[in-house]
Amino acid sequence: MKRLADKVAIVTGASSGIGYATAKLFAAEGAKVIVGARRESELNDLVAEIRAAGGEALALAGDVRSEDYAKALVALAVEQYGRLDVAFNNAGTLGEGGPSTDVSEKGWTDTVEINLTGSFLGAKHQIAQMLNNGGGSVIFTSTFVGHTFAFPGVAAYAASKSGLIGLTQALASEYGPNNIRVNAILPGAVDTDMYRSMNNTAQSQAFITGLHALKRVGAVDELARSVLYLASDDSSFVTGTASLVDGGASITRS
Repeated sequence: MKRLADKVAIVTGASSGIGYATAKLFAAEGAKVIVGARRESELNDLVAEIRAAGGEALALAGDVRSEDYAKALVALAVEQYGRLDVAFNNAGTLGEGGPSTDVSEKGWTDTVEINLTGSFLGAKHQIAQMLNNGGGSVIFTSTFVGHTFAFPGVAAYAASKSGLIGLTQALASEYGPNNIRVNAILPGAVDTDMYRSMNNTAQSQAFITGLHALKRVGAVDELARSVLYLASDDSSFVTGTASLVDGGASITRS
């Protein structure tokens, strides 16, 4: 039995990385998937890949900072597939970095709007639809940064991603009586385009690798499997969690 058979799912930030891998896995496990991101060409490639493997998917490009886009993703799921069962609010950005005293107001606002406000707007409309279904699962992508480990120069990123943990707990408490589960994953370093662009020297890669107890960075498929667990009935008694999927980075601080 496929773990998401007959389920309908939304995945944002699906044009690359963790979102791309998770959308493919959801489809392989039987879900009908609505994929969202700003890059339409990459979304179309993902849909083609899912369909070639026998799955079902539709794409809708847009900006998660727009409430109209959040509504449109849910509307597409309902119009095409009749319901919504799972939502993975994964879209995010590292945002403007550097010393906090040098971060611009726009840099701060843009990061918070994408990472935190965008996820809230998505969940707001996803949960409203899930109430009609008698339940569902909402998942956010937070991070170990700002939760168990602090880096200098990423104040907006850390604050916005930490805010997702509070949002997770608030929504889980509020909608648990309606059989809606809300959880967050907290990845460590993951081998994505963003990671490679930030760590393009042997020295940087060695430093990041050394932060993890497993002495390697994660693969996107490993993160996707963690999201699948939270999306499926395998985690039917799990809600309100900030689930570390960080290769032990949280336990290696000296």
